[in-house]
Order: sequence, then structure tokens, then C-alpha cells
Amino acid sequence: QLQLVESGGALVQPGGSLRLSCAASGSGLDHYAIGWFRQAPGKEHEGVSCISSDGASTNYVDSVKGRFTISRDNAKNTVYLQSNSLKPEDTAVYYCAALIGQCNIGALTNTARTITEFGSWGQGTQVTVSS
Repeated sequence: QLQLVESGGALVQPGGSLRLSCAASGSGLDHYAIGWFRQAPGKEHEGVSCISSDGASTNYVDSVKGRFTISRDNAKNTVYLQSNSLKPEDTAVYYCAALIGQCNIGALTNTARTITEFGSWGQGTQVTVSS
């Protein structure tokens, strides 16, 4: 079974950058699209971005479009989320998950699809944006 582990979260000042990593144990990451989600205290789980299994297709929610970039290196069994121009409202625990469906905005924003199509959730990594 695919296991995912997130890392790279930290405390960063507004305007700063972070690169989050989602590392898979064992082989098989290249069979899955991967999504990044986040959850801030007192707020609902929110889809952020996803990438197809071959990296050819990416999608972003409007709140991060132009600031975040998702990428993957299947040889290293790792998916990345480069987060630039960070804002206090980006503060959250960030999670990655494997997607058995197609990477598109619906997969990120439709709660029913998120529940049924994403699995192998990691434990999360904390991102705090504060001065």
C-alpha cells in the first residue's frame, strides 16, 4: 500500500517561500495523481493543487494560482509544492494524498469526490506564515 509522508513545513514571514515535499514509500507513486490539501484551525479541509501521474497536467484553486507550483519527480518518488509569496491566510497543516481519479478542479473542490477519490493521506506538515 502506498504511504505518503509530508515535510518542509515551517514558520515563515509573509512574502516568503517554502517547498513542501510528499515522499512515497515503496514503488508505485508514478501510478497515481497526487493532490495537496490544507486545513487551517477552525476551517474546513481545502483542496490546493493536484498533478497527474506523469506530471503533464496540473490544477490549482484560485487562492493559490500564480503563487504555488506543484511538480513531481517520479524517479525520487516525491511530489513537491513550491509555495511563494506566502500570506498569513496560507497558514495551515498541509496534506498530500493519492488520487485514483483524474486531477482536475472538481477533484479538489468537490467534497464527495475528495472523500471517495483520494487515499493514502499523509500525516501533514505545519506551515505558519507570520511576522
